[in-house]
Amino acid sequence: MPKSAKILIIPDEMVMNKIYLIRGQKVMLDSDLSALYQVETRRLNEQVTRNKERFPEDFMFQLTVDEYENLISQFATSSWGGRRKLPYAFTEQGVAMLSSVLNSPTAINVNIQITCLPAGRSGYLQK
Repeated sequence: MPKSAKILIIPDEMVMNKIYLIRGQKVMLDSDLSALYQVETRRLNEQVTRNKERFPEDFMFQLTVDEYENLISQFATSSWGGRRKLPYAFTEQGVAMLSSVLNSPTAINVNIQITCLPAGRSGYLQK
């Protein structure tokens, strides 16, 4: 790693607050992941689209209108405005696959951090 590269450290609580239970699976949304990876959501989704074979349904799925509206209704103040497409939800396996398609030091470091979250606290690693 070059000396100028900085390792990004995100508080575990911040990451854990971005894990949602949708369709009985613990997932993270594309917009939350792109913020953690410091890329635009559309860029993240472009890479996923270009590498669709790496993201089967058990790695990623698109929310339905009802799921999206239900998720928005859980927040008192909404910063979700302006989306033209329904968000994608990534399972733990999908999050791990993202680092291979984004291929940036930030994505790799964030994925390592997500994977290393204490399973007892986040539950992300538990079924």
